[in-house]
Amino acid sequence: MRFLVVFTLSVCSSSLFCVADDHSHGTTVRTVQAPTVFLDKSPRIVAYQLNRLDSERLLMVPRQTDDVKYIPVYEAILSRDGMSPQFREESVAALAKLRKTSIADETLAALGKIDLENRQGKRTAKVLAEMLLDQPVATLKQSQAKLEEAATDSQKRFVRAVGLAGLIQIGDASAAWSIASADDASTLAWLDAVGLVPDSQQRRELRGHIVEQIQDANSETVRNAAITEIANIPSQPSETFDLLAPFVSDPTYRSAAVRTLLRVPVKQRPLQTSQALVATLVDLAESTEAAQRTTAQFVDAMQLADQMMASVPVEQAKSYRNRLREVTVRVVRIRAVEEEMRYDIPYFAVEAGRPVQIVLENHDLMPHNLVVTAPGALKEVAQAGAVVGSAGGWNGLPFVPELDSVLSASQMVQPDQTDRITFNAPTEPGEYPYVCTFPQHWYRMYGVMVVVKDLDAWMKDPVEPANPIGSNRAFVQAWKLSELQNEIENGMKGRSAEIGARIFAEASCQGCHKVGSEGGVIGPDLTEVFTRYKGDRAAVLREIIDPSHKVEAKYAMHQILTVEGRVVTGIILNEDKDNVTVLENPEAKEPTVISQDDIEEMVQSPNSMMPKGLMDQYTQDEIFEMLSFLENADPNKTPAP
Repeated sequence: MRFLVVFTLSVCSSSLFCVADDHSHGTTVRTVQAPTVFLDKSPRIVAYQLNRLDSERLLMVPRQTDDVKYIPVYEAILSRDGMSPQFREESVAALAKLRKTSIADETLAALGKIDLENRQGKRTAKVLAEMLLDQPVATLKQSQAKLEEAATDSQKRFVRAVGLAGLIQIGDASAAWSIASADDASTLAWLDAVGLVPDSQQRRELRGHIVEQIQDANSETVRNAAITEIANIPSQPSETFDLLAPFVSDPTYRSAAVRTLLRVPVKQRPLQTSQALVATLVDLAESTEAAQRTTAQFVDAMQLADQMMASVPVEQAKSYRNRLREVTVRVVRIRAVEEEMRYDIPYFAVEAGRPVQIVLENHDLMPHNLVVTAPGALKEVAQAGAVVGSAGGWNGLPFVPELDSVLSASQMVQPDQTDRITFNAPTEPGEYPYVCTFPQHWYRMYGVMVVVKDLDAWMKDPVEPANPIGSNRAFVQAWKLSELQNEIENGMKGRSAEIGARIFAEASCQGCHKVGSEGGVIGPDLTEVFTRYKGDRAAVLREIIDPSHKVEAKYAMHQILTVEGRVVTGIILNEDKDNVTVLENPEAKEPTVISQDDIEEMVQSPNSMMPKGLMDQYTQDEIFEMLSFLENADPNKTPAP
C-alpha cells in the first residue's frame, strides 16, 4: 500500500517565517497559471470545474462578496481538504454575508456535506468544528436554533455532536443532555460532544452524566464510549482510576478502559487499586495467546502494567516482571504528537542487556522516524542523517547515517501509521538519546532511553535524565493569540534587544532565518518582516503562535507519489510540462528533479512547516521580547496600527 507523506524543512517555518528562498539552488519559483472558471453555468458544471482544480489553483479563482455567483467558490474553499484556516474563515464569513445567514449556519451546512468516512474528511470536519466552537458565546447564542436543529435532526453523528457541543458552549448543557437522553444514538453523539467542548470547566460539569453512563448504561457501545470520553474530563483523576480499573477484567470494555487509565497521571493512581491491577494484567498477559500479543490493545495493557510496577514492593515487581518476560518483551509506545513536532514521551527506562521493543505511532500530519543513539551522539547522528537524505544509509533507511553511534532505528513512519523496532538494550548503563533525524527536526523531536541495571529499583525512585541537547525548558502553556493580543502594547514596552536575540536563537529560529547579518539561510530573511506586515504586531504574533493559520500556496509543502511507489516531499521550486523540481532536503547539494511522466499523484499539504506549540515553552514576557527584537531589527520601523 502506498502512503503520501509530508516532510517539514525546519522547526521554525511558516508562510511568513520559513520558506525556501525564491532562488534556492539556482532554480526559480514556478509560475502557476490562473484557471478560467465559468461561474455562469449550471451548479453541476460549476462544481465540476472547481472540483478539478487543486487547492493552489482553486485559490486563484476570483471571488467577491457582492455577487451570489461566487458562492460555489467559497463553498469549495470552505470544505476543501487541506485548506489553511485563513481561507476557511474568509469563506465562511463570505457565505454568511452572501446568504444573509450566520457563520454557524454555514459551518454546520458544510459539515453536513463532508465525507466522514475517510481520514482527510475527518480532519476537515474537526477543523470546521473547532472553528465554529471558537466563536464568541454571544455569537453562538444567536444561532441556538440552528445548533438545536443540528443536534436533533442531522443524520450524521459528528454533526449532531457539534450541535450538542455548541449548546453546551453557550451555557445550555441541560438542553443538550435532554436531547442526549432520547436514545442511544443521541447519547453517543453527546459523548462525542464532550471532547469538542473547548472550555475545561464546562467539561468538568459533564462528568456526572458520563459516570452515570459508565455505571448504568444498558448498551455496551454507550458504556465503551463513556469510558473513553471520561478521559477528556480533567477533574477527579483518582476517582476515575478507581471507577475504571474493574473493567480491565472484562474483554468487552478492556481496550477502552486501559486507554483511559493510561491517561490518568501516575501520581493520581490510588495505590491499592494499582497493586490489584498489576496482578490482573500479569495474569492477562500469561493467558493471552501468542498471536494476540502484538496487537495494539495488548501493547497498551502491558504499558499500563509496566507503569504500575512501581506501586508494588521491589521483590514482587521483579517476580511480576520475570513472569512477563516469559511471554513478551518490554514494550514502550511512543507517539508523534500532531502538529507539535515532538514525541509524547520525553524519556523511559530499560534494563541493561534486556530486549526492548519501541512502537512508534505517528499521529502527526508528516512522517517521522526514531533513531536510538549512543550517549552524546544525538546531534552528530541527526546532522549526518540529513546528509544521507532519502537515499538511505543504515540498513537502507532514509535519513539514518552509517555510524557506530546508531544503535537502532525505525522506518520513516507515515501519518496514522506505526512501526516497531526490537533490539537488546546496551549492557552499559547510561542515557541514550532517541531522535527524529529528518533535517532540522532534532531541535525539538528527541528523548532519552535510560539504561539501568535494576529497572524495578529505578522505577521506585526514578531520576529524570539530562536534556540531550542541553535545554532546561519546561512547558509553560499552550498559547493562543487571544490570550496575548490585548497585552501587546504594554507587553512590548521596555524590552531588550539582547534578550530577544537570545530567545530567537534559543528557539532554533536563528538556525533557519537571518536577521540583520546573522542567522541561517534555509528560511527567508526576517529583517523586514514588520514592513511586510505593515507594522501589524498582532499579525506577526499570529504567525508565530498559529503558524498554519496562513500558508500561502507558493510556500506550501507538496507530496509526490511516483508510479514506482516512491514518495518525495518538499517545496516545489519549479514546474514545467516536463519536470517538477522539489527542494526535498534543505541540506542537499541539489534539489530533486522528477519527470512529469513519473508522477502518479501530487498533493499539497495544508500545514505550515513550523510546528504548532513552538513557543509553548516560553513565557509571555519572552514571547514579547522576541517580537520586539524582530520589530526593532526592521530598519523601516513601520509604526504599528
